[in-house]
Amino acid sequence: LTVVGMFPLAASAQLNSAIAVTALAATKGESLTVAAAGAPVFDLSTTVANGSAPVVITTTWVLSPAKASISLYAYFASAAIALTDGATPPNNIPSANVKGKVATGAPTVFTAFTETKAIGTAGATLTLFTELITGVNKNKTRTDNLDVQIDQTGLLLPAGTFTGTLNIQAQAL
Repeated sequence: LTVVGMFPLAASAQLNSAIAVTALAATKGESLTVAAAGAPVFDLSTTVANGSAPVVITTTWVLSPAKASISLYAYFASAAIALTDGATPPNNIPSANVKGKVATGAPTVFTAFTETKAIGTAGATLTLFTELITGVNKNKTRTDNLDVQIDQTGLLLPAGTFTGTLNIQAQAL
């Protein structure tokens, strides 16, 4: 024990390496999705038939700072045929006789699907909403209820089952 204490320990100095650096990069891409749930059924025994339930539409987006607005559209493939019975010759319900309104937000009157837009079909498209994009809503999920109505005024439809497809699409500009 005394021998160890007689020899002083070697001085140890701190040793640091050079600083290593690396670059980091993160990317989050834009996205825009629409989901629709519900398939309203119409009782055509009355001239104006409301759908049995709304179409529930969920729109989700993550947008770049360059986007100024987002719009949601509903449209039929043809202005002349929104619903058909498929008979020969077919009996059709034109898009002008189908009306819709988004039930969330400010109440609006039913409007025939007769708008002309960049999305959809001329004379068979309805704008459901347009929302201005600001810094606080570049990333958002929105749910809207679309109420649909069939107005048979001026149509002489026979008894039968009429089917059709309503397309729903969003666009960010």
